[in-house]
Amino acid sequence: MSGAKKSTLIENKADLIGWLQAGCKPAEQWKIGTEHEKFGFRLSDHGPLPYSCDGPSVRKMLDGLQRFGWQPVIEEDHLIGLLRDGASITLEPGGQFELSGAPLNNIHETCSEVNNHLLEVKQIADEIGAGFLGMGFSPVWSLADTPMMPKPRYKIMRDYMPKVGRLGQQMMFRSCTVQVNLDFSSEADMVKKLRVGLALQPVATALFANSPFADNRPNGFLSYRGYVWGDTDPDRTGMLPFAFEDGMGFERYVDYALDVPMYFVKRDGRYLNATGLSFQDFLDGKLDILPGEKPTLADWEDHLSTLFPEVRLKQFLEMRGADGGPWGKLCALSAFWTGIYYNQSSLDAAWDMVKDWSAPEREGLRRTAPTIGLRAPFRNTNLQELTKQALKLSHAGLSARARKNGHGENESLFLLEMEKIAEEGITPAERLLEQYHGEWGGDLDKIFKAAAY
Repeated sequence: MSGAKKSTLIENKADLIGWLQAGCKPAEQWKIGTEHEKFGFRLSDHGPLPYSCDGPSVRKMLDGLQRFGWQPVIEEDHLIGLLRDGASITLEPGGQFELSGAPLNNIHETCSEVNNHLLEVKQIADEIGAGFLGMGFSPVWSLADTPMMPKPRYKIMRDYMPKVGRLGQQMMFRSCTVQVNLDFSSEADMVKKLRVGLALQPVATALFANSPFADNRPNGFLSYRGYVWGDTDPDRTGMLPFAFEDGMGFERYVDYALDVPMYFVKRDGRYLNATGLSFQDFLDGKLDILPGEKPTLADWEDHLSTLFPEVRLKQFLEMRGADGGPWGKLCALSAFWTGIYYNQSSLDAAWDMVKDWSAPEREGLRRTAPTIGLRAPFRNTNLQELTKQALKLSHAGLSARARKNGHGENESLFLLEMEKIAEEGITPAERLLEQYHGEWGGDLDKIFKAAAY
């Protein structure tokens, strides 16, 4: 299945299971893929970048970056992305600028990729009068202020979101994340990593909390992005309680995905609105909008990309719980999860740490972490202590991997700032709030310097 063309027809559920299973790789082939989003703004008035205009724009950013060897991606006559050496630059609905990094061998390479990308972005941005902000949620612009990018799938999603949750459009247009994509060796390895990742995702939410502002004022949360995900679409978000039940494996995740209503089907470069329709019906050749037609592997990949749980399974695992943030924290998120996932002793210890947590306890942490961060209570301790434990396991895992840079330092150096945050118990969001209430004098316009790349 792994070598099959995306146009290959899917005949039955076994094909869907096989596609996920094809992601299994021996440990020596495991890679690290880092993705991060950021908000573009005009230097002149700190407004959001529109897709296209005479002044600074998203389109001018995409045009300018092509001088560095990026190749254009065109959709319905619009330039909507760039490709280079296994990496891509894509646009989120509100113009959030995303780097989907290439699969790399270690965090040193990941950090080099991030640094190179941000330097390229800054060079073009300086030329056109733009800047970029590293936050988890747009702090000043309203939903009405935020432009929509010319990607047809986003119109379908925008119109559907209010039918299934209060805050889905806020998520689409006003949130930014950093995530890391990591591999697994077998079904059993996938299940253990998925469970550990889900249970510990609130650790990442608190540790990287960086969205305390919205609509030009404090919003009452440390990770407003994390809160927004809690009221986006219950069918396709959350902590996947079934993942902790006996019998969990690729087939169980396929069953879950088949139950999630569809968004769209892409045919001949056009997006067909399939909101609320069943992929199971599609699999049976009974999809109303394509009667008698069966899905392809590309359709299955598209459908999986519209599921948004805290950890998402494709042919790798996506860790989705962290706010976007400043330069250094982009590498730190990848380091945190790599240290836990890519060392067996650390992974086993992390599972021992979380295996008796109940579904209500896991959900409780997910709900409280965005609000009070590391102070979130848990049994007879709190999220700060759990975070310290998780960081120790990650640090040990990275040290054992012994992937060193030219100075002889292993990847654990990327955890230093996170370890300081955990020790002090003060999230990045709380530091920003201190500045807002202190030296900024309540002037949130200062964020465009303080949080800019």
